[in-house]
Amino acid sequence: MTTIKTPRARRARKAGRRHPLASVALIAIGLLFTGGAYAAFSTSTAIATTDASSQQTIAQGEKLFAANCATCHGLSAQGSSEGPSLIGVGAASVDFQVGTGRMPMQMQGPQAQKKPVQFTAEQTAALAAYVASLAPGPAIPAAELLDSAGDSANGAELFRINCAMCHNVAGAGGALTEGKFAPAIENVSAQHIYEAMITGPQNMPVFNDMNITPEDKRDIITYLKYVEDNPSPGGLALGSLGPVAEGLFIWIFGLGAIVALTVWITAKSN
Repeated sequence: MTTIKTPRARRARKAGRRHPLASVALIAIGLLFTGGAYAAFSTSTAIATTDASSQQTIAQGEKLFAANCATCHGLSAQGSSEGPSLIGVGAASVDFQVGTGRMPMQMQGPQAQKKPVQFTAEQTAALAAYVASLAPGPAIPAAELLDSAGDSANGAELFRINCAMCHNVAGAGGALTEGKFAPAIENVSAQHIYEAMITGPQNMPVFNDMNITPEDKRDIITYLKYVEDNPSPGGLALGSLGPVAEGLFIWIFGLGAIVALTVWITAKSN
């Protein structure tokens, strides 16, 4: 006996049949939820660990600050007649000043002098973390901005426009007014150069990201490292101090040679 399937029965059977991709979709949804739950758990654990480590670093920095910096800057970094407030200066400012030995200052003067570093890298990081916790401020730059792999030609142009009038076109430094000076940039780390640009230490203006973008700062560092790593194409650099040093060299040795030659000719004729 042959069973005749009505259109209604065929529709019911078709409606009850599972789509071939349904199993794949269920597996994908299961993996998605499982992966999401694992990521959320891992992130929360990492954040908790980081927060605990950060709090410990900040606490260490606060102790170092109270013992070495509070005399001038105040117990809460609010500043005093002997030193400015550090609230809002950011981690980059502390890393530059302490990391180059300028702070703590050896004595009061027109500007802080570079000298041997007084703190370890770990202590400097702790001090920077503590000051950064007081208020928002410039942060320590990311490593990818310090690789000296930017556009040195663009960096040279930017340096000549924004920096050379004080630091010299070759970064050799120069004199300012009232006993102040722009220091030489040779053998200064890329991190400290970047931090100087975003914090404006001593008499230097602040070049925030609206003035010079992070990529342009990277280009400037690339140019400075190129000058540092490559000898002067003209031979003896004479300190890279420009026409003054070169003119003095010609004046002393050139005219000296002429005078010596004149004396020799006179003595020879006599």
